[in-house]
Amino acid sequence: MTTQTGHTEAIAASRVIGTSVYNTEGRSIGTIQDVMLDKMSNGIMFAVIGFGGFLGIGEKYHAIPWASLDYDEDKGGYVVPFSKEQLKAAPAYSINELAGADGEIARDASYDYYKVTPYWH
Repeated sequence: MTTQTGHTEAIAASRVIGTSVYNTEGRSIGTIQDVMLDKMSNGIMFAVIGFGGFLGIGEKYHAIPWASLDYDEDKGGYVVPFSKEQLKAAPAYSINELAGADGEIARDASYDYYKVTPYWH
């Protein structure tokens, strides 16, 4: 399936990690730190966007539904359709929470918060 603007259906995770992410105001909100995969359904659970912390201490992460990211060639990064206020109020997690047993809880909370149709439905 292509994105809203018709970009490709497949991309290597190694090309995605480290890519900048911008909000609707065009402000950088961080970079993609990782991509979480759903082993049971073969879907992409979410992109992990890092924010806050100092030298990796106390850093929290946004779990943003993959379908919400759209690549903008002019920016050289992804744009999410969320305002600064929405992102500040969004659920945030440690990397251990996202990668561990709580990953499914984070996934469900993020899809619900951002009002994105779950890929597993």
